[in-house]
Amino acid sequence: MNELSFMDKLLDGVEVEWKALGEVATLRRGRVMSKGYFIDNAGDYPVYSSQTANNGMIGRIDTFDFDGEFISWTTDGANAGTVFYRTGKFSITNVCGLININNQSNLNYKYLFYWLSIVAKNHVYSGMGNPKLMSHQVEKIPIPIPCPDNPEKSLAIQAEIVRILDAFTAMTTELTTELTTEFNLRKKQYNHYRDQLLRFEEGEVEWKTLGEVAEYSKTRISHTKLFGSNYVGVESLLQNRAGKIDSTRTPDSGNLTQYNVGDTLIGNIRPYLKKIWHADRIGGTNGDVLVVHPTDSALNPRYLYQVLADDKFFEYNMQHAKGAKMPRGNKDKIMEYKIPVPFSDNPEKSLSEQACIVAILDKFDALTNSISEGLPREIALRRKQYEFYRDQLLNFPRPS
Repeated sequence: MNELSFMDKLLDGVEVEWKALGEVATLRRGRVMSKGYFIDNAGDYPVYSSQTANNGMIGRIDTFDFDGEFISWTTDGANAGTVFYRTGKFSITNVCGLININNQSNLNYKYLFYWLSIVAKNHVYSGMGNPKLMSHQVEKIPIPIPCPDNPEKSLAIQAEIVRILDAFTAMTTELTTELTTEFNLRKKQYNHYRDQLLRFEEGEVEWKTLGEVAEYSKTRISHTKLFGSNYVGVESLLQNRAGKIDSTRTPDSGNLTQYNVGDTLIGNIRPYLKKIWHADRIGGTNGDVLVVHPTDSALNPRYLYQVLADDKFFEYNMQHAKGAKMPRGNKDKIMEYKIPVPFSDNPEKSLSEQACIVAILDKFDALTNSISEGLPREIALRRKQYEFYRDQLLNFPRPS
């Protein structure tokens, strides 16, 4: 008995019948809604689309297409195969599908939702670079129906699985919310102190453009000198993560931009415009990363990095980015960004002040890094734990 899984105990030897989703449910798609439609028909009823943020809601209108209990899924794009449990009055757009169970005396909506949460992604088709999960694919997904000859017992088993997974979901959500709140508070505190330290009284500071104290690296480095530990692609450029570079891919030909110890590397294409790293080694990078090389001996390279790591610079960079689909940083405008140089008429005092600011901000960096690394890891572990128990609960014996 001890070797039996939880599902074996719960099912207690009953049979499990596998049916295609199209046999037990009716599928349909949403409708096209333009931005103007949302404006002209603003109201109280939610409209869900392909996004995952805000539970998929993109707006509200004054009518609704559905009323009751349903499951929706995303049909197109990066979130294809994501499923949602829906209740109440709502509508969906054309990049969503809707599942309506034909006979609720045989199948529980929440039970079906949890099952599709596991398997739907496995049926996504990614041909031509655009992931899709269309109705004709969804209707073929096999659904396990426990104890099919006894609907009452079947629903009781499904309800028990739902009860346990609802409890796990609530616990995981609560913990994730607490950890995220803690991280945001620490990040806000860190930014507050950064702002205070980089705020100077009139007469104590001279504002110089970045181009007056630094330049873009003109040095080239051969691909033969680059490895996972010193090649920085934009995807491996992580903010405030010195010493943690580990590129999975390195160039196999050509010369690339070299960076040196003390240089600041900045992501130069969305969504990486807010990524920045202060180099502690010699290496190379590609055209999606800007290498800012300090040229003014009266400026501490680490101080320059701390100034550029501020949200004010990120906002400035994104404001002047060029391009529609994949905006890039405006290299000329970046060199016009103003850098505060304290006590510029007294280099010795200036460097001392910069070193003091750097020492304090580096301590905050270390604290924030430990939190930013620790909290996501903790959240990921809790999520993995939840998925493990969910998969165990829904680990039905497959048909031979």
